[in-house]
Amino acid sequence: RIRTFLEGYKATEDLKLQITVSYQGECVAEDQYAIRSAEQLRTIGLSDFTDHGLGRLWSPEHPNLYTIEFRLVQDGDVVDQVSSYFGMRKVSIENGKLCLNNRPYFQRLVLDQGYFPEGILTAPSDEALKRDVELAKEMGFNGVRKHQKTEDPRFLYWCDKLGLLLWSEAANAYEYSESYVRRFTAEWQEIIERDYNHPCIITWVPLNESWGVPNVQMEKRQQQHGLAMYHLTKSLDDSRPVVYNDGWEHMTTDLVTIHDYESRQEVLEERYATAASAVEAMPANRRIFVGGASYDGQPILVSEFGGIAFKKSEWEGWGYSGAENEEDYLIRLKAVVDPMFSSPVIQGYCYTQLTDVEQEINGLLTYDRKPKAPLETIRKIMTGQ
Repeated sequence: RIRTFLEGYKATEDLKLQITVSYQGECVAEDQYAIRSAEQLRTIGLSDFTDHGLGRLWSPEHPNLYTIEFRLVQDGDVVDQVSSYFGMRKVSIENGKLCLNNRPYFQRLVLDQGYFPEGILTAPSDEALKRDVELAKEMGFNGVRKHQKTEDPRFLYWCDKLGLLLWSEAANAYEYSESYVRRFTAEWQEIIERDYNHPCIITWVPLNESWGVPNVQMEKRQQQHGLAMYHLTKSLDDSRPVVYNDGWEHMTTDLVTIHDYESRQEVLEERYATAASAVEAMPANRRIFVGGASYDGQPILVSEFGGIAFKKSEWEGWGYSGAENEEDYLIRLKAVVDPMFSSPVIQGYCYTQLTDVEQEINGLLTYDRKPKAPLETIRKIMTGQ
């Protein structure tokens, strides 16, 4: 389905839109239609999906992309044109299972704050953004959770191109106020509008750990704000899951996400042995549900865990637990990751974190992207081998 938006449209103009869709250089669809309003919806059938389209769906393992070209024709002359791309994929929840392209799909995510020593929140180059995607994949992850940052569109491009799932998360406020609500609501709509078409984005996360809504457990107004953000997001995009408040204190949510920095393997194994024990736990002394909400069979993911500090650079900092050396680091890493795979109820995880960030030294990589252990060893742990 294609929605076209034309600024400055006048009903008296003779305008047509020509569309060409290609896959690996082969034209698979062409279309042309008259522009009759400033906003129109058009559906184009791709005949190549009839016989072998499953091989052309987008996924981290097979990041298949189509090329699409638009030409605006006025009185027979091309007056504007643009080229882009898209991926065909489906994110859904089927009988409590989180699915990609109609198949259960275990998400192995890494938390990525998008910091760089050269420019803090600004990457030094396009190559640096690409390399972060490559490093995440080399360590066995099939996705990233962009944490408290709306990332450069080039990062999203490389996720689309190379095959890496992405949770899109807003940067949150510290306190709740009317001015915060006005600004945040506007910013969040702009984020969704800008990034809606990226196939890599599979989850929207408007709120994290009750930041901006610190009294959401008890205060009705803050609860209503969280519900409003959930429903606003669904009204703009009902094709992706939405997380009410990542980490804890959920109300209406498509995914139950839990932040848990427990370092003892036996505790994690017991905690995530059943759905009931998972949602009844109180990591960080926070309830998983508030406002009278309760678990209703949603997929459960541990969307922050690990955070093991291991100093391998000149940067000073902290983490949630500390390793003495590389051997100790890998033992601790395996102790927190293995329960994610052995749990019968966990459908994905997000390890904290991709790189060291300023004072935080709990990355798998140093701030300047040097591995703290062999990439292949990390990969085996992160994929449950």
